[in-house]
Amino acid sequence: MTSSLQVLIVEDVPTDAKLIVLALSTLATKLESERLDNAADLRAALARKQWDVVISDWSMPGFNALAALEILRETGLDLPFIIVSGTIGEEAAADAMRTGAHDYVLKSNLARLAPAVGRELREAQDRADRRSAEDALREQEARFRAVVENSHDGIVMTSREGKTLYVSPAAKRIMGHTGPEDLDVFQHIHPEDRQRVAEYRLSILERRSRHTSIEFRAVRADGSMRWLEAFGSNMLDEPALRAVVGNFRDVTERKETLEALRTSKAQFARLAESGIIGIALTDMQGNIQDANDAYLSMLGYSRTEALPSWADITPPEWRDADQRAIDLLKANGVAPAWEKELTRKDGSRVPVLLGIAMLEGTSCIGFVADLTARKNTEGALKLIEEQLRQSQKMEAIGVLAGGVAHDFNNILTVILSFSEMVMQDLAENDPIRADLAEIKEAGQRAAALTRQLLAFSRQQVFDPQVLDLNDIIKNMDKMLRRMIREDVELSTLPSPELGRCKSDLGQIEQVIMNLVVNARDAMPNGGTLTIETANVDLDETFTRSHHGMKPGRHVMLAVSDTGIGMDKATQARIFEPFFTTKEKGKGTGLGLSTVFGIVEQSGGAVWVYSEVGKGTTFKVYFPCTTDTASAPVPKATVADVRGTETILLVEDEDQIRRVTRGILQKHGYKVIEARSPGEALLSCELHTGVIHLLLTDVVMPQMSGKQVADRLRLLRPDMKVLFMSGYTDGALVGQLSAGSAFLQKPLTPGLLTHKVREVLDTPREAPAI
Repeated sequence: MTSSLQVLIVEDVPTDAKLIVLALSTLATKLESERLDNAADLRAALARKQWDVVISDWSMPGFNALAALEILRETGLDLPFIIVSGTIGEEAAADAMRTGAHDYVLKSNLARLAPAVGRELREAQDRADRRSAEDALREQEARFRAVVENSHDGIVMTSREGKTLYVSPAAKRIMGHTGPEDLDVFQHIHPEDRQRVAEYRLSILERRSRHTSIEFRAVRADGSMRWLEAFGSNMLDEPALRAVVGNFRDVTERKETLEALRTSKAQFARLAESGIIGIALTDMQGNIQDANDAYLSMLGYSRTEALPSWADITPPEWRDADQRAIDLLKANGVAPAWEKELTRKDGSRVPVLLGIAMLEGTSCIGFVADLTARKNTEGALKLIEEQLRQSQKMEAIGVLAGGVAHDFNNILTVILSFSEMVMQDLAENDPIRADLAEIKEAGQRAAALTRQLLAFSRQQVFDPQVLDLNDIIKNMDKMLRRMIREDVELSTLPSPELGRCKSDLGQIEQVIMNLVVNARDAMPNGGTLTIETANVDLDETFTRSHHGMKPGRHVMLAVSDTGIGMDKATQARIFEPFFTTKEKGKGTGLGLSTVFGIVEQSGGAVWVYSEVGKGTTFKVYFPCTTDTASAPVPKATVADVRGTETILLVEDEDQIRRVTRGILQKHGYKVIEARSPGEALLSCELHTGVIHLLLTDVVMPQMSGKQVADRLRLLRPDMKVLFMSGYTDGALVGQLSAGSAFLQKPLTPGLLTHKVREVLDTPREAPAI
């Protein structure tokens, strides 16, 4: 079945035309037709639109199939023409087929129409393909002949045995041959050079010489001698040629000039041996006649190798600048220095500053300075400037995101804590519990969004641990399978003896979940989602081409899908915050920016490869660590989160302070409230009993939580400290000691009471984290 079919129906009965369309409906997903019943309308329809097939009734009032066929032939269109009739006989049908009709179908047997049309459409396409191939071949032959006939180089084709098969006009011109008869080029080679040329030709036949040329002397028809440079190619296996092809050019002037310049080589050598700058002697066409070691080293050639001309090693985009320099050289005898690039022997490019001046005759001297070091410095500065601009942009967005998250977390603390506290006081069958559960669930979703904002802006407190990615993936397996749909197959490929990395467990789990959700959403029709781990050793070559990566041993986490993939433009923006390709309301645009922030905070890097329609692979690289894993700190159970200790609570937000106080008092703790750092200092001085724990916000007016803790430790050195915040400014987090305990808002009763109990129960010699 084709996607579209255009049918022109010559039929005077509309009902019969509809039956024809119905019979053809199986041939295409979209079928368009037009009915007509006279010659004028047929001519207009053929001129107006491109049709795939013409179907005509045999006989109509004032018109018939033979007349329609004649009109189609006049237009020169090669369209399948099929007669559909209820009255045509075998003899008439045979005449119609001889006239040009492709087939005929009786109206009583329209079931045969679709196969007949399908067959004719295929044959029509085959004819079109053959014509296209023949046209392409003719065009290729004409193009090849035009290139060969107009080439300035001589071109000669010979058989394996050495018989001349073709000699180009340029070859005859170079040899001074003016007659129409064929030219035996080998007979024009200087007798002293024939053996050397024969050996070179043998090496071409045996494919021992590739990309090498040979110079030899040739005797022209008038007896004069010319130096030729030739390059041979073995094309005997090419069906279109089946010949040994030789290209040659007259290099007599170059040889003579070089010979003349050799007489002054001693003087030139003293200048050239300085090694400070590349020096080359050339002709006006840029052919190198001699050069110093600095020039050779710059382009990667040795003294024994033939040097390519400047034209041959100049990239196309620099040729206009070269032409302007040549024009100035011809007009003034000197071309001011200009920057360009030259292609080295190994194919790489070297940036140079080139100046050239005329010598005697048509000889020139060029001075070439290697600008690689300067360009590298400029490129590095440009990259640093671009990275700085990007860093400043991301930092500005991060500050905004962190501030928003801070305010949200304070609000969410009140919502989540009060909803959970009220739910605890209600009976299981109380109808209000369902409403409170909805409030709590909405608050938790909002809290998850603020965590993404903090992760993206790298303002989360980082709790590094020695981790095994295989264990993490194994522990997340059931949860990940619940996150994907039934039509997505999850496959995990853990590498044995996987190295360890150091990062925050919760944030690594966030990275895996975000990448899995992204992969799932990229496969709307199902597919395969693969999670893989591996040990990799990144070298400098790899890290130079993958921004953000450093050489050394890494642990690699790869998440691949077989989904819709991404184009290059989308890949360039995927880590931007709030950029999403999903429908409105289906994504926040923070998933991958969160991944990027977490991985960078872990000292790692993210790399993505994707092809549209084939899928996507995200590879996350974490530096390996040789640190040993710490023993896990036992967490408090539900039964032992209560306590009787005294806690000094410092929080400038009234609602946060009230809800925190209520949670702590409900779990048996004695709470001393302070609305500001100053009030906390005063309360600490006035309280005569033991204060077991300082629970303080990190960011407050007048004094930070860190400063409050430092002041109070002078008064009560045995008091433990637990910091809490809706966000943590990077500079402030840097001031907290490694053993500082931290609680991320939004708070909930369970989160708060477990963390408080954990800090209180942790011995002082062990860091409370």
